[in-house]
Amino acid sequence: MDFLVTLGIEPVNNGISTGQQWINSTGGKIDSFSPVDGKLIGSVTTADKESFDAVVRRAEEAFTQWRLVPAPARGEIVRQVGDALRQKKDSLGKLVSYEMGKSLQEGFGEVQEMIDICDFAVGLSRQLYGLTMHSERPGHRMYEQYHPLGIVGIISAFNFPVAVWSWNSMLAWVCGNVCIWKPSEKTPLCAVACQHIINDVFRKNNVPEGVSNIVIGGRDVGEWIANDLEIPLVSATGSTRMGKAVGAAVGARLGRALLELGGNNAIIISKEADLDIAVIGSLFGAVGTAGQRCTSTRRLIIHEEVYETVKKRLITAYSQLKIGDPLNEVHHVGPLIDKDAVKMYVDAIEKCKAEGGNFITETGLIEGKGYESGCYVKPCIAEVRPGMKIVKHETFAPILYLLKYKTINEAIAIQNGVPQGLSSSIMTLNLREVEQFLSAEGSDCGIANVNIGTSGAEIGGAFGGEKETGGGRESGSDAWKAYMRRQTNTINYSQNLPLAQGIKFDL
Repeated sequence: MDFLVTLGIEPVNNGISTGQQWINSTGGKIDSFSPVDGKLIGSVTTADKESFDAVVRRAEEAFTQWRLVPAPARGEIVRQVGDALRQKKDSLGKLVSYEMGKSLQEGFGEVQEMIDICDFAVGLSRQLYGLTMHSERPGHRMYEQYHPLGIVGIISAFNFPVAVWSWNSMLAWVCGNVCIWKPSEKTPLCAVACQHIINDVFRKNNVPEGVSNIVIGGRDVGEWIANDLEIPLVSATGSTRMGKAVGAAVGARLGRALLELGGNNAIIISKEADLDIAVIGSLFGAVGTAGQRCTSTRRLIIHEEVYETVKKRLITAYSQLKIGDPLNEVHHVGPLIDKDAVKMYVDAIEKCKAEGGNFITETGLIEGKGYESGCYVKPCIAEVRPGMKIVKHETFAPILYLLKYKTINEAIAIQNGVPQGLSSSIMTLNLREVEQFLSAEGSDCGIANVNIGTSGAEIGGAFGGEKETGGGRESGSDAWKAYMRRQTNTINYSQNLPLAQGIKFDL
């Protein structure tokens, strides 16, 4: 496959890098098999504690130099990263699709998100603003400014193997930080490819060795990052279980944790909705990336007057889905990431049935020619009740639950009645319903949309959620502040030193 060669992917790859230098390790290796066809793509050397510590030391050294580079100059280098990603978009998008299993269009879209965050970060490099305020003391000036933190540890998940890393790293870099990235062990080659791209740009700009680092490995590597006193900020994306462990470890040493965890996202479909928009938004939200987005639509909360109409239209739409090789653009849905994900899909269906759920579309594994990897499943729909345990659980698979409501207050209560709080949406043309949904008594999620689905975030807005989603914010708006420390400065330019509460020393 030409795109592997273009990205520097070899049969055996090193997975520990401080930039131009790749570090040897005795940590073993990870084999990366494509969920598309089950074939071995390549193997990656994993970090041991010695190589991890070497990366941390090199990152510390690099930070002392990188933080002194003017922010606009750092932004110029990130601009060049964006240009390099534009040149590699086709190859990297294909690798994302092949190693992770998402559709080719979504693979290209993920790389475009990386390009977009580079553009955002370039502008941000000239807008790291503080505040100036008036002092109560004469002859004094007060202001706030922001300084880089140091090393930012980034733990990313398989479902967005490159984009979420870029959301963190591009902002961290223009803010003056250095990064150590632990990618998902399920998609290590995407990370190796990104490091090659970054290395080329950084080498041309004489960026200090250690500004961009990767350490590939399993849970132990994540624990090293979470517990390392030299890493002041850990940004972790993944399951709520993982996030709780990271948050506890980082909190125990009084570090900072930026957590982007599970989602159990719902769309409320009002009786006054545009049903054409509602069905399309629900369909893509539920089956896009084979239901493996943190923002995937898990629940449809449908007004009783339009419930049967929406249900019938969804059944028709699901019957027309094309499932298969995601590199073939005619297919809407690709495979799940691996057979463990398939097992979770099957287990969730059985639990739903045991609680009285009624599946109105076919379920199960897809087998036969073209599906040899054993990772292709049928997206399915079940009619359920709000109190069911499985409905409150996030299953990373294309399972959609339908619930019925009578009043908007009931719908919002159902929407909010889960432990997660990432993304939400209402489909309605009723202005009062819109405003109630967006008010303090409405959605309790970090993202609340109107007449669009739950998935698909724009770079310009801060991305994240509440409750068991972790409370973190990445990407746009003022999310950059998470990567910096705030400092209040007071300058006395008078000839006196007034003391608090009028205290005086007669010296």
